Amino acid sequence: MTGLPTVLPEPRTPDPAAAPPLRWGVLGTGWVAERFVSAVRAGTRQQVVAVGSRSEDGAQRAAGAWGVERGHPSYAALVEDPAVDVVYVATPHPRHVEDALLALGAGKHVLVEKPLAVDAAGGRRIAAAARERGLFCAEAMWSAFLPRLDVVRRLLADGTLGDVRTVLADIGESFSPDHRVWRAELAGGPMLDLGTYPVALGTSVLGPVERALATSAPAADLVPGADVDACTSAVLVHAGGRTTTFTATLTGLTPTSAALVGTAATLELPGPFYRPGDVVLSSPDGATTRRWSEPPVGHGALHFQAAEVARCVADGRTSTPLRTLEDSLTTLRALDAVRRAGSGTGVDEPEPRAGG
Repeated sequence: MTGLPTVLPEPRTPDPAAAPPLRWGVLGTGWVAERFVSAVRAGTRQQVVAVGSRSEDGAQRAAGAWGVERGHPSYAALVEDPAVDVVYVATPHPRHVEDALLALGAGKHVLVEKPLAVDAAGGRRIAAAARERGLFCAEAMWSAFLPRLDVVRRLLADGTLGDVRTVLADIGESFSPDHRVWRAELAGGPMLDLGTYPVALGTSVLGPVERALATSAPAADLVPGADVDACTSAVLVHAGGRTTTFTATLTGLTPTSAALVGTAATLELPGPFYRPGDVVLSSPDGATTRRWSEPPVGHGALHFQAAEVARCVADGRTSTPLRTLEDSLTTLRALDAVRRAGSGTGVDEPEPRAGG
């Protein structure tokens, strides 16, 4: 294909408010759970009917603050609630597998906050349980459900970029010393909270990772007692020598931008690339550009993923093409490869595929 399109394609994202309403139960009462509930209420007809905590006080506090009818004092009570159709798992990373399996075992459809699990082995357990029970299950990688990313998908499908050889991304934030991101027992560090985003982008565009080169810097000299890394930089090698290069850091704010570099055009996602925002297409010489824009509403866009879940469940589907479980497992395998490369242990053979 030669030349840039006159205008960039519009996203095919259906109106979230038109999605059939499901009754949601929320596992967890933290920061992301609160924002999910707020976004779902503002942008969809989905009904949040229950919240589950590990204590009666926590459950009632969240239920009252969020205006939710029922607060359950245990996760088991939440998943057994007959009024709940689908469970949103928003507990700490190390609990994702246990809590997703709990919900699936109770016969509930599940949306699991990213990352799906802390490693590919855990992700495979969730995928196998969902497949065995014939239930919907997906990772709440919210960027995959945004209109912005559908513009990217359309440009890739149209061949507008030519042969995409390189994905570049950075992501960085600053966290207070008491934040859980500094605690190894809560799966802290830069990769699962932040690095998941560039790795997911790279694997979605370029496919599975064949090998990884990585280096990490420890956080102990920045936060006394922290036993995690503060920064990881990596090169992921995909089929045909294509690469994803990224840095994820807890040491401060970065531009958090991304670029897909093709032989016919370069596509830029100005930061933060994983949130709603612009798509910029440039000719190889940079002389011509095209831009698609949307309001930068931040986490107010968390409702797009809930609407997609509702559409899939109503249609009898057990997965979404916007973020299949195999997509999530491909990302987790890449994260595992970065972890091994960063620790100097090398890269193991690829994990077996999930099979559906």
